[in-house]
Amino acid sequence: MTGGAGKNDQRRLAEVRGLESDRPLLGRSSTAERVADILRDRITEGYFPPGARLSEESIGGALGVSRNTLREAFRLLTHERLLEHRLNRGVFVRVVTVEDLDDIFRVRLIVESAAVRGLGSGPYDAPVAEAIAAIDAAVRAGETAAADRAWDDLSTANIRFHQAVVALAGSPRTDELMRGVLAELRLVFHVMDDPQRFYAPYLIRNRQIVDALLAGDAAEAERLLLGYLEDSRGQLSGAYAQRIAEG
Repeated sequence: MTGGAGKNDQRRLAEVRGLESDRPLLGRSSTAERVADILRDRITEGYFPPGARLSEESIGGALGVSRNTLREAFRLLTHERLLEHRLNRGVFVRVVTVEDLDDIFRVRLIVESAAVRGLGSGPYDAPVAEAIAAIDAAVRAGETAAADRAWDDLSTANIRFHQAVVALAGSPRTDELMRGVLAELRLVFHVMDDPQRFYAPYLIRNRQIVDALLAGDAAEAERLLLGYLEDSRGQLSGAYAQRIAEG
């Protein structure tokens, strides 16, 4: 694992200059929270892969922020379990453990299934209908990506699908919780580096879930979702454990 991350560090960290294009997002009210938002997006997109060391000097220079602001952003992302501080070595993107992965799926099973179960039977009111439309849009984006063999886009569409499922609960706190959980999950997929294998087979199941929701059958959608998450956990956990064991 360390060797693989090391080979990628120079190439990936060279892209830190791409952060300069994010500088206007900070505006005049530059804050650690906004810096954390930018870095979180870059981490989940794979610009900084698991195991990569983050340079305060290069990132702070690219974004035009002070060292103190950047360190506070690092602290926030460490709290979200996306980064870790190694004594006398610096700040690194976390490598998720197998135990972490199992816990991620436990959280997903609780939160995603509850969001669907809470709908009850249709027909649904306008806010719920809009939320279901967002799920459908994510599935359609995934179907387009698969047809184009754009596997990274399929990965993004699948994450948006699950974010939209959680949004059915209408809870900003749950949305925030799931944002962190799914960001951590993407660290796993960056290690696996095979989005086609782990996303494409589940695309048809995404479609079945959203079709059940569009039909007003939340009970069926929850049944499908639970089976989906259990199968996904079993497949990914086994493959990830093997990858970690191989180093």
